Amino acid sequence: MKVLLTGAAGFIGLHIASALAESGHEVVGVDALLVQAHGENAPVPDGLAVADIRTADLDRLLKGIDVVCHQAAVVGNGVDAQDFPDYATHNDYGTAVLLAAMARSGVKNLVLASSMVVYGDGRYRCAEHGIVAPAVRKRTDLDAGLFDPRCSVCDNPIAWQEIAEDAPFNPRTSYAASKVAQEHYAGSWCTLESAHAIALRYHNAYGPGMPADTPYAGVAAIFRSALARGEAPRVFEDGNQTRDFVHVTDIARANVAAIERVAEHPASVTAYNVASGQPFTIGAMAEQLAKAAGGPAPIVTGDYRAFDVRHIVASPRAAVEGLGFTAAIGPAEGITALATDPLRRR
Repeated sequence: MKVLLTGAAGFIGLHIASALAESGHEVVGVDALLVQAHGENAPVPDGLAVADIRTADLDRLLKGIDVVCHQAAVVGNGVDAQDFPDYATHNDYGTAVLLAAMARSGVKNLVLASSMVVYGDGRYRCAEHGIVAPAVRKRTDLDAGLFDPRCSVCDNPIAWQEIAEDAPFNPRTSYAASKVAQEHYAGSWCTLESAHAIALRYHNAYGPGMPADTPYAGVAAIFRSALARGEAPRVFEDGNQTRDFVHVTDIARANVAAIERVAEHPASVTAYNVASGQPFTIGAMAEQLAKAAGGPAPIVTGDYRAFDVRHIVASPRAAVEGLGFTAAIGPAEGITALATDPLRRR
């Protein structure tokens, strides 16, 4: 198949391009090479069209395309309200422009990079009230080192559960809101065009080529960069925040599986978690990474940000059933390798 890959020069995009080529697909790559992500005078991969999808001649790029794999986005937390215009302009408007061009060009298949952030905080169960929304964490609790959320009904402790794709949207940041918007635009496009879309909700991505010093850097890259400087990773809260860390090569494999199967899906958006299926705490990740790097042990600071999500762990079952995808690299193996993986620097 011939695939238009947006964001093809990004951390995840480069791995997807490689995996698609290895699977025998033809890739047409496009990337704006935004300075905040790639730095000044970034090298241009062979065959890449350097263009912003908001203003590019997409009708030309879409000629002969079977599937669009849409990875281009401004990412990061976007925790300040002043970030809203950037996320809306790049992610929301950029996706709308792309979908309009796909409608003109008759391209009916889309694989969209979404994110776990659409869920907001994770899924929780109260012993008395069953599945409940977590209450907003109280500053008095946080100051006292009590970081786990409470039941929104009875204020008692609650336990995290795996979150599945049918969980409601609850975006907490501008980046999260933009990812929800992208899924909604894709859904409207599917309805209007009798088209097919798969939204892949990535959990915590890491691996070789991960940005080290840009707004795209996640907690794994921050810890890895600290160790490279000979510094101890600084872990917020008590380190018991639970996540699913998924290796970038597995994300690439999930994209290939989605690209090869999207036309067989219903004329609507089908969402899949992309995750390792092996929960890991941020503290354990920092400890394993420090040990593998031979660096100083992590420091658990007790610092907190009230907007941070405490626990979010994916259910991987739908991706197994719908895409035939199971992660090949677990966090124990992947995080150990991350200690020596090359990072991308601007």
